[in-house]
Amino acid sequence: MRVLLFGGTGMVGQGALLASLRDPGVSEVLAVGRASTGRSHAKLTELVRADLYDVSDAAERLAGFDACLFCLGVSSAGMSEADYRRVTYDLTLAVAEPLARLNPAMRFVYVSGAGTNAGGRVMWQRVKGATENALLALPFEGYMIRPGIIQPRDGIRSKTRLYRALYTIMTPVLSGLRAIAPNAVTTTDALGRAMLAVAERGGEQRVLEMSDINRLSREP
Repeated sequence: MRVLLFGGTGMVGQGALLASLRDPGVSEVLAVGRASTGRSHAKLTELVRADLYDVSDAAERLAGFDACLFCLGVSSAGMSEADYRRVTYDLTLAVAEPLARLNPAMRFVYVSGAGTNAGGRVMWQRVKGATENALLALPFEGYMIRPGIIQPRDGIRSKTRLYRALYTIMTPVLSGLRAIAPNAVTTTDALGRAMLAVAERGGEQRVLEMSDINRLSREP
């Protein structure tokens, strides 16, 4: 399976990248982003671009892939709805629409969030929900992954300073929470494996919640 990965430098994207590099069913990974992942591997090539809102000039590089793991995303904290929509809905569709034309048989796996709801009262819920709906309407197999609490593993760290501090403090708590409420927490490696399971096998269920993520991560 040839895999496109967008957002390979973020916490979720790093987990997806490591899972892809470890998976014997993945033959190639093209990581696309504004910065290098900083990793070197025989399967991995990179396409570093300052502008991801227009990928038309990269069509030749982006064609011929079986799956896309889309892990780009930002926190909505302190953002207006218009600004958050631009970096969430607009950016995602700017990538997904040309990919649907270039790779109509592709499985597109989008990292959304637990609680996403296009009719929700909270701004990020509405924007993420609108993004999910737009992706599901495109002519490829779209899958929406909705993680909640994610525990970083494999030395992965969040790019957000506040989140790094919180994860350091909360690591023992999260480990305990996973033991008593396994579907309240997932990990970066489990999330990566779940995304690849969907990319490899597909399925009728197009929106996957925390219980689905953890179940898929355990399946061979």
